[in-house]
Amino acid sequence: MPALDHIQQDIQELPEEAQQLILDFVSFLKQRYQPQPNKPHQPISFTDQPFVGMWSDVPEMQDSAAWVRQTRQQQWQRHHG
Repeated sequence: MPALDHIQQDIQELPEEAQQLILDFVSFLKQRYQPQPNKPHQPISFTDQPFVGMWSDVPEMQDSAAWVRQTRQQQWQRHHG
């Protein structure tokens, strides 16, 4: 690649301190853009979430299917009655 040859020549013409800065920067870029190893997927534990069980002491939730059925029926009648 002609551009790389030109860059290499430009770097060699720089003072040694500047050349070291370039080497340091390239090293930094290599670390930053290095492919990250795939971490194993950790499923979320819903039992540890604060919202789990927040309605457990509500009497209507003892039979949640009945509560949902009744709520749907009430909403349907309100909007289509």
